Amino acid sequence: MDDQQDSVLPLHVLCVLGSGMDLDKVEMAVRAVGGPFFALDHDESVPEHDPRMPGAFEACLAGLTFTDADWDAVAEHDSVAYVLAKGGPDDAAYISERMLAVTSELFERWGATAIKSESSGLAHSRDTWLALADAADAPHALRQAWVKRPILDEDVLYTCGMHLLGAPDVELQAEGLHDMNRQGEWVELIDGLAGYLHTEARAAEMRDGEGFRLAEDAPRWLLSQQPCDRYPDDDIFFNPYGYWRLTPA
Repeated sequence: MDDQQDSVLPLHVLCVLGSGMDLDKVEMAVRAVGGPFFALDHDESVPEHDPRMPGAFEACLAGLTFTDADWDAVAEHDSVAYVLAKGGPDDAAYISERMLAVTSELFERWGATAIKSESSGLAHSRDTWLALADAADAPHALRQAWVKRPILDEDVLYTCGMHLLGAPDVELQAEGLHDMNRQGEWVELIDGLAGYLHTEARAAEMRDGEGFRLAEDAPRWLLSQQPCDRYPDDDIFFNPYGYWRLTPA
């Protein structure tokens, strides 16, 4: 897995819809706020309406945060910009924080009206993006901004987007994953491990078969390391750091 990490660096791609956006000014703002890792994709950015966007945003929604004003912004946009950022493994936290600063700058000064992350398939409302940008120095805000969860794939729940934070994604395999009444329980467990992987230095020393629990009196789960074979290595969702899977002890 180390070879994969060295050869495939995660790519942040932000899809920005706007009204009257000047793409040249957007590019200058992106570079000024984001820094040397940031750029505008000139091949994909266009000063025109894209009729695919309502469906694309609907597929990427995080919860029920979108308001009528957000939907109107998606429907009525007249320009689309794609912001790119890519750096080494040690740059992940910086890039993720600066990308939130970029979202705030584009919303507040340069005509952005709706934004989604192509790299994790995640869209937030304008108000949510701005609130996350205000809290960008908090690890939980970065995870909320960039990590989509829970995603159901047959008998496994998983996250997508931890690669943008320089960490493995999380999988959960257990009975009852289709029970909507237990979704809060599964999300809490997934978030607990994701937070550990993101913030704890000793997470790098975890080994297959180790136990994990949310609290001393909480159920114990077993950890196993998995490669990212859900997506090809040239897919924007591909995680070169792999997954950690939780199964009942």
